Amino acid sequence: MTLKIISPSEILFEGKADSVTLPGELGSFTVLKNHASIISVLNKGKIVFRTPEGKEEEVDIKGGLVDVDNNVVSVCVY
Repeated sequence: MTLKIISPSEILFEGKADSVTLPGELGSFTVLKNHASIISVLNKGKIVFRTPEGKEEEVDIKGGLVDVDNNVVSVCVY
């Protein structure tokens, strides 16, 4: 799936990911390939994602929004 993480000033990540764990308002949740469509508010925490090469990366956020649709995970953070 494609993951896009953007802030108001820059693109933090854009590429392929096998899994994405996000700090949702009701707790952390993980998005995998073919996940149902969802829009969620994000709290302060870490976005953790695994690339197809098996590398795990983290991005610290203060909050934001995520939209998951058709294997595209779009995250707007601040």
